[in-house]
Amino acid sequence: MKKYSIYLLFMGVFFMQCSKKTTDGMVDKGTEMVKEVASETSWRSGVPSPGEARAIQLGEANSFDLSNGLKVIVVENHKIPRVSYQLSLNNDQILEKDQVGFVSVAGSLMGTGTTTKSKADIDAAVDFIGARLSTQGSGVFASGLKKHSQKLLEVMTDVLYNPSFPEEEFKKIKTQTISGLSQTASNADAMAGNVAGVLNYGVNHPYGEIQTEDDVNNMTIENIKKYYNTYFKPNNAYLIIVGDVTPAEAKADAEKYFASWKSGKIPATNYSAPAEVKGSNVAFANKDGAVQSVIRITYPVNLKPGADDQIKSSVMNSILGGGVFSGRLMQNLREDKAYTYGSRSSLSANSLVGNFNAGASVRNAVTDSSVYEILYEMERLRTEPVSAEDIQLVKNSMAGGFARSLESPQTIARFARNIYKFNLPADYYETYLQKLDAVSIADIQAMAMKYIRPENANIVVAGSKDEVAANLIKFDADGVIDFYDAFGKKLEAQETAMPEGVDAKAIVSDYIDAIGGMAKVKAVKTMVSKYKADIMGQAAGMETGQKDNKMFYMEMSMGGNIMQEQRFDGVQAKVGGMGQSQTITEGPEIDAMKEQANAFGQLLYLAGDSPYTIDLKGIEDVKGSKAYKVQVTKASGDKLYEFYDVKNNLLIKTMLTQDVPGGEPQSITTEIADYKEVSGIMVPHKVTILGAMPFPLVMNAESITLNGTIPAAKFKTN
Repeated sequence: MKKYSIYLLFMGVFFMQCSKKTTDGMVDKGTEMVKEVASETSWRSGVPSPGEARAIQLGEANSFDLSNGLKVIVVENHKIPRVSYQLSLNNDQILEKDQVGFVSVAGSLMGTGTTTKSKADIDAAVDFIGARLSTQGSGVFASGLKKHSQKLLEVMTDVLYNPSFPEEEFKKIKTQTISGLSQTASNADAMAGNVAGVLNYGVNHPYGEIQTEDDVNNMTIENIKKYYNTYFKPNNAYLIIVGDVTPAEAKADAEKYFASWKSGKIPATNYSAPAEVKGSNVAFANKDGAVQSVIRITYPVNLKPGADDQIKSSVMNSILGGGVFSGRLMQNLREDKAYTYGSRSSLSANSLVGNFNAGASVRNAVTDSSVYEILYEMERLRTEPVSAEDIQLVKNSMAGGFARSLESPQTIARFARNIYKFNLPADYYETYLQKLDAVSIADIQAMAMKYIRPENANIVVAGSKDEVAANLIKFDADGVIDFYDAFGKKLEAQETAMPEGVDAKAIVSDYIDAIGGMAKVKAVKTMVSKYKADIMGQAAGMETGQKDNKMFYMEMSMGGNIMQEQRFDGVQAKVGGMGQSQTITEGPEIDAMKEQANAFGQLLYLAGDSPYTIDLKGIEDVKGSKAYKVQVTKASGDKLYEFYDVKNNLLIKTMLTQDVPGGEPQSITTEIADYKEVSGIMVPHKVTILGAMPFPLVMNAESITLNGTIPAAKFKTN
């Protein structure tokens, strides 16, 4: 089986360099001048003390209710002749059970057709007036020029009242959703987020439901229609109108387009509060080959929007790591230890249940040290009073951010909605700066004692189990690590016993036997494989060829034109695309092409002078099949993981982490399927590559030829 490198999948990589000039002399002279002025005017040498915070005057938001229960909020902004309409549902998130994600799909589907218009008709009508229209499971948004507002409202309300939920569009959205989910196993951030959600909230809470492919396959149009008919009611919604409109105009439009919307009874939702975390619990999601770990220290908190603690706790969290560069986590893990590019924390308020998160992405070797440092900073905030300088720096940053947010009229509208939605005091935002200024050092320590719980937390890590997991046992209160899959499902202890005498070489030998036997595989002198793929709606093709296990070529084409090519004659390589090429005679690119020149690279593992070391790492689940996990270590030290089906000995998956110039290492997963016989040898005809692009690259074989003639020009490098 051929092994594919990440650079085969990209059209090009571009680099940019920046230069920096120093002006030390100018700085020194400036410093001397400042000293002279300061000595003559000592009264100016101190930093002015901040004045007393005052209440601010927010832009006025008018509101009124329609007879059907729709709450309308209007914010005038006559700077530009545009108006936006945001219709938002008011119900809490619902349990989706065995169809997790159907609310989001329902929102996407609403905009794909009405009883009188197709998706193309809707898009054309919106584009014709230069407007925007989007639908979500929680509402509808539209914006455009004021002079076209009536036409825009006609389209918006048609979509709102008369969605047809077309079956063909439903199938497309499901396919796209499944395609996106297939990337999860190669995305450590998504894996850690899924595990954290399950641990914090439980699977019987809407925040703890994790979408899987089964959920998508279970979705039905009937359930989507039921959701729409149940929750899209005016008495369960806010309409926020912002822009070049007067309250009188807004009320006339609301009456004209929304007063006929029929109200209805909305089901009550009631969820039990998630259980508090007791003790420290280490949970691990494995990503073979990962060179970095994603860390999340997390737990649920009881913090509601507008609570008395919210502003004080926000200041406290900002000191710890809430976004400002001066946060203690950033200063410790990045500036002092150089473990990571960034480490932050969040303390989120929510009407159902809030949460705390602190974490970072770090190298394998410092994963346990990073967990220790995060826990250390959490505990230090509880036990040591912060300095006046620390608290003032955060207050200044938060006050500045608040002031900048007021430049947007959408902010005023959001504030008005929050006051209604969360039953906040009418002056909650007008007195924000006063409440912020009043936060004291004692408040910070009190908030840390209340909301920061290093001893009672879920410590979630996604990364390489083989490299990292054992070093984390010391952080678990019971000394046991729980393992989870990419979608938050807890994995039971491996019960499959390793057959006696089985080792990595035996597994690779069994694979060679399964595809045709050593004699037939060694007899292959040439191999040409032609694949087709769909890349963002465009047909693409890839052709590869090997000869005598020494020469290799690859051509990637779109629209009949070769977009990228690689040719290796056994000594040097030619790499190019889009009319440009270069010759390579040494380096990792040559090493990679030498590997790819082997039609069946596994033969090298068994050679007496093999440059590879192979080790059996156990048995793991691969999409419901038990598979032997073999670690292949190259002479360079790079590791490749190969998974062989226990039942039929066929290779079904590989995982490789490669360096990307100018970026972080990238993990590539290759799923291998659809084995068919070609000249007496079983060859896979479907290859799915995950992690190289924002979407899965699915390649289906059009033809595979063994021991045919390959033109010499295919390998020509000059």
